[in-house]
Amino acid sequence: MVKGRMLQGARAMAEMCALCRPKVISAYPITPQTLIVEELSQIVADGDLEAEFINVEGEHSAASVVLGAAAVGVRVFTCSSSQGLLLMSEVIFNIAGMRLPVVMICVNRSVSAPLNIWNDQQDSIIMRDSGWIQLYAENNQETCDLLLQAHKIAEDHRVMLPAMVCCDGYVLPHAYEIVDLPSQAEVDAFLPSYDPIYKLDIDNPTTMGAFADPEKYMETRYMIQETMKKSLSVIEEVARDFGSSFGRSSYGLFEKYRVDDASTVVVALGSMAGTIKDVVDELRDQGEKVGILRLICYRPFPKEALYEALSAAENIVIMEKDISLGGSGAVATDMRAVFYGREACPRISGFILGLGGRDITVDDIKTTISKAQHQVADADFVGLKEDLELEGING
Repeated sequence: MVKGRMLQGARAMAEMCALCRPKVISAYPITPQTLIVEELSQIVADGDLEAEFINVEGEHSAASVVLGAAAVGVRVFTCSSSQGLLLMSEVIFNIAGMRLPVVMICVNRSVSAPLNIWNDQQDSIIMRDSGWIQLYAENNQETCDLLLQAHKIAEDHRVMLPAMVCCDGYVLPHAYEIVDLPSQAEVDAFLPSYDPIYKLDIDNPTTMGAFADPEKYMETRYMIQETMKKSLSVIEEVARDFGSSFGRSSYGLFEKYRVDDASTVVVALGSMAGTIKDVVDELRDQGEKVGILRLICYRPFPKEALYEALSAAENIVIMEKDISLGGSGAVATDMRAVFYGREACPRISGFILGLGGRDITVDDIKTTISKAQHQVADADFVGLKEDLELEGING
C-alpha cells in the first residue's frame, strides 16, 4: 500500500484502473472525463500496463469496443460523461442484456440543452433502468476503492452484470486529494484474474445478443431483475472483503452518519454528502436530532436495507441532483416505494439542488431540512435565482 500521495483525482482513478489489469480500454474524450482517458493512454504508452488502448471516433464506438472485447473473455474498462454516456445508451443496454461485466467510470455532468459542462447526476440517473449496477462515490479515495470493488462484483459468477462507478465531475477528478493506492500484489490478491462463464470462442461456438421473440424476451428481463436483487448480498460481501484486505472501513450499500437516533434523516448521493455531514454536526450541537444516509449503491436499489435503516425516522429528506421532468426526483420516487403499504410511514420530501453545477450551500441544506420538518415537499427546487424572470418561460 502506497499511502498519503497527493494526486489529482483523474490520475488516481487511472492508476487504480491500471492496477485492475484491464486488457482492453476504449473511451472517447468528453469534459470532465477526458483527464482519465489521457492519464490511462499515457500509462499504456509508457509500458506500465499491458493493454490495448483503442482510439475511436465516438462514445457509441467506445462502448461497442469494450462490449466486443468482454464478449471474447477479457477484462475491459471505459468511461464517459453527460452527452457521451447518452450516446452510448444503445450499447449500454446491450452490454447488460448480454450479461457482460464491463466496468466504467461515469464522471457525472449535466445534459443538454442548454449546454452545461458542470456537475449534476442527471446523466447516470437516466441510465438507472439499463441493468447496470450503479455505485456513487463521495471523494476520490472512494472512487478508486469502488472501482476495484466494481470489477470483483461484476465478474462474480453470481452476478455477471456491468457496473458503473459514478463520481461528481470537476468536484472530484479535477481536485487534488491525498489518496492511498494499493500495490499491484495487493490488488492481484483481492481481484482474481477474469474467468468468464461464457465467451465467444471458435473452438466452442456460442451465440450472444441473439433475437428474442415474445416467447423469450420477458424472461431475459426477469433474470436480470432477479440477479440485480441477489447482487445486493455480493456487493456487501465484496465490501467486507475490501475492508479486511485494505484496512479501510467497508462501503456496502450505504453509509449512515448519526442516523440511529435521528428523527430527521437526509438521503443523498455523491460529494455533497460531505457538506451535509458538516450541517448535521452543527444542527446536532444545537440539539436537533438530524442524520444523513449517504446512498452508495443506487442500482440495485436496496429496499429492505433502507427500510430497516430508516423506519424509525419521522422525516426523510431526499436531496438530489437530478429531476425526472414532469415527475419527481428519481431517488425520492424510489424511496417512497420503499415505504408504500408498510407499517412505518415517515414523511418523505424530495428536493432538487445543484443542477448544472450550482453551488449547494450550507444555507440551502439548512433551509431544505427545516422545510421538510414542517411540510411534505415533492420535487421542490432549492437555490433558484429569485430575480430570474421565469414568467415568460412558464407561459
